[in-house]
Amino acid sequence: MPNLADYERMLAVALEEARYGRAEGGLPIGAAMFTRDGQFISRGHNRRVQQGDPSVHAETDAFRRAGRQRSYRNVIMVTTLAPCWYCSGLVRQFRIGTLVVGDSRTFAGGLDWLRENGVEVIDLDNKECEALLQGYIAGHPEVWNEDIGEE
Repeated sequence: MPNLADYERMLAVALEEARYGRAEGGLPIGAAMFTRDGQFISRGHNRRVQQGDPSVHAETDAFRRAGRQRSYRNVIMVTTLAPCWYCSGLVRQFRIGTLVVGDSRTFAGGLDWLRENGVEVIDLDNKECEALLQGYIAGHPEVWNEDIGEE
């Protein structure tokens, strides 16, 4: 069973992806997937601006890059921002067992719903994740409002 230091190490991978997204001109949201024993599976970042595809969120990018798995119950999804309803649905549909979140203050997404449906949610309340996204939102509110924010 991973401990806090393990989760922070996993979040560092997702944060690196978030920085890639920002450097590419997109939203700075990253995700990564690991096995229960901490082995790396995949990583990805939000590419909806870069690819002009509203379905390429960080979680879906990491999920697609993971390839087919026989089961996701022992998989840990790590994301820099609490997942939206679309990505929460992905976590629930494929029965991903654990979700580690860097920031849920900026956006809480479907965390309560996921908890109610048996997903172990670990909220790290990471200030770097929060600051990265808050800075982006301040500079690009119109992009944020396209699919997450309120218009």
